[in-house]
Amino acid sequence: MYSYIKGILIKRTDDIVVIENNDIGYEIKCPFAISSKLGHEGEKTTIWLYQSVKEDDISLYGFSGPEQKDMFLLLIDNVKGVGPKVAQSICAQIEPDRLALAVLSGDIQALTGVKGLGKKGAERIVLELKDKLKNVSSAGKAASPVTSGVAADAVEALTVLGYKEADAATAVNAAYEDDISLQDLIRKALRSLAR
Repeated sequence: MYSYIKGILIKRTDDIVVIENNDIGYEIKCPFAISSKLGHEGEKTTIWLYQSVKEDDISLYGFSGPEQKDMFLLLIDNVKGVGPKVAQSICAQIEPDRLALAVLSGDIQALTGVKGLGKKGAERIVLELKDKLKNVSSAGKAASPVTSGVAADAVEALTVLGYKEADAATAVNAAYEDDISLQDLIRKALRSLAR
């Protein structure tokens, strides 16, 4: 299983990139909305990967950062009917913090704006991820120093994205400021978790 590859961006099309590492060219499924964040052709880059193995196909799916890959894994592991292709399409069109906010607030419209995702699929994502969120946060609520308000919502959003509650709480506490919006708090906490 691959985690990421560092190499030279050799080729980019609307739906694939080729990354060369040690004289091997890796063809990776990667929509332009994601690959456009990887830099220019001929430059060194890092691409986060998921390897899909099926009976008739082995494919690599690429992401611009670990948060995006975590969101992809959260979707394919927990939402029935969402496979790698649809999950990557969601990742290409909606940022991890926006997905977390949509799930927490039950905002179906934010998800139906994603190309290829209908209302039923969006409802299923909210339902399945909210259930997972409730299970994660009820299992370790007492251990978290953040217990209410915007900070607690931010911790819950980060746990939905796959971060451990203790790590999420630490990042949220470090990023918290008076009158900060939920979206800004999640963004700041994600930046510190990515370091």
